Amino acid sequence: MLRTERRRLDPAILNLPVEKMRDGYYSDVYFNRAREILEKDRYHPRVRMQVFQRNQAVLCGIDEAIAILKLCSGRHAPDGSWEDGWDRLTVRALYDGDAIAPFETVMTIEGDYALFAHLETPYLGVLARRTRIATNARAIVDAAGGKEVLFFPARFDHHLVQTGDGYAAYISGALGVSTDANAEWWGSRGMGTVPHALIAAYGGDTVRATQKFADHIDGSVNVISLVDFDNDCVGTSLAVARALGERLWGVRLDTSGTLVDR
Repeated sequence: MLRTERRRLDPAILNLPVEKMRDGYYSDVYFNRAREILEKDRYHPRVRMQVFQRNQAVLCGIDEAIAILKLCSGRHAPDGSWEDGWDRLTVRALYDGDAIAPFETVMTIEGDYALFAHLETPYLGVLARRTRIATNARAIVDAAGGKEVLFFPARFDHHLVQTGDGYAAYISGALGVSTDANAEWWGSRGMGTVPHALIAAYGGDTVRATQKFADHIDGSVNVISLVDFDNDCVGTSLAVARALGERLWGVRLDTSGTLVDR
């Protein structure tokens, strides 16, 4: 089947720690030692590496993996300078967002193994994480049946993973993400709702907190009220709707799993 050419992420926006990756800082030591042995032995086997995984999934992390190979393959010359190896490799790959089958090859790397032996850990790592996020996000989007899905997991993981994880959710169909870092790779911004903390700051008055949100936040931002604070989602939703009218874009229900709503 013919594939329409699609754009890949520009490696420059990924902020990769290029020097450390070239040095093998993020690589399993045995891969670094494999490179060292090949270089000291002056042995340069030409190989074809095939990358696959074992589950039905939504692929993501391919553009990062290619960027790692593009910027970090090569070798250190005797004088310490870096000799780039990208132009001596042939890389073929699927695209972020592709549906993939178990054991399907998603990327091949052909060339002198010593040029990229040290990169297996980081490129497999980004593929594993991004594919897991993308697969889970696509399952949620499909389950939503056409309803818009917002991606809000930032508070449950380290802040440094936000950018790539947000991109993985986005390419899987999520409407929006919760932090600006989540949205960086496609040039967007984070979006959100009225938080519990703001309602608590206004004495538990959801209507007042939502009204203040509408009063002070830019009018282009959708007003989405959190309506479970009083454990009465129906009653609070109606109260907020009556107070804000057309300014209210939507409501969010986030009742604790340890409670039963009225």
